[in-house]
Amino acid sequence: MYAVHHQIIKLSNHQITPVPKKAIITFIDFFYPPFKRWMPEKTFRYAACGGANTILGLALFKILLVYAFKFENVELGFYTLKPHNAALFVSFCVNFIVGFILMKYVVFVDSNLRGRIQLFRYLLSFLFNLTLNYFILKIFVEVFGWWPFLSQCLTTCIIVTISFLSQKYFSFRTRR
Repeated sequence: MYAVHHQIIKLSNHQITPVPKKAIITFIDFFYPPFKRWMPEKTFRYAACGGANTILGLALFKILLVYAFKFENVELGFYTLKPHNAALFVSFCVNFIVGFILMKYVVFVDSNLRGRIQLFRYLLSFLFNLTLNYFILKIFVEVFGWWPFLSQCLTTCIIVTISFLSQKYFSFRTRR
C-alpha cells in the first residue's frame, strides 16, 4: 500500500484541514475501468464525488428532519422555517464546503481559473441550485403533499444535472 500524503488546501488565503487528495483520486480511479467505455474520466469523477456528496446531503437532511428538528417548525425569531426547509438549508451548507473541495481538487483539477474566482462562481451556482431546490421542494411538500424526504430525493435528481453543467461550463471552466 502506498503512503498517503496530505495536502493543505487553500481557499483564498485561509487554510483548512488536510485532505488526502491523492488517496481520494486513487480510490475513485480504481473503479473507473469498467466505465471507461461509456464516460470520460472527469465525468466519472464528478459522478463519484457528486454522488458521495449527494448521499451525505440526503443523509444529513433525513437526520436533521427527523432527529434534530423532529418534523417541527424552526423559530428564528424573525422568521419560522418549516422543518424540511431548515433541514435543506443546513444540509446545503455542509454540501457547499464538501462539494467545492471535491470539485476543485478531485474533479476539475485542470481548471486554470484562480481559486477565489472558482469559489465565487461555485457560490453563485450553488445559490441558484439552492433556490431552485427550495422552490421545487416547497411545491412537492406543500402543494402536492408528498413526504419531505422523498421530495428531496426527487428534487436532487433534477438539481444534479443542472449542477454538473453549471460547474463544468461556469464555475470550473478551462480557458483555451
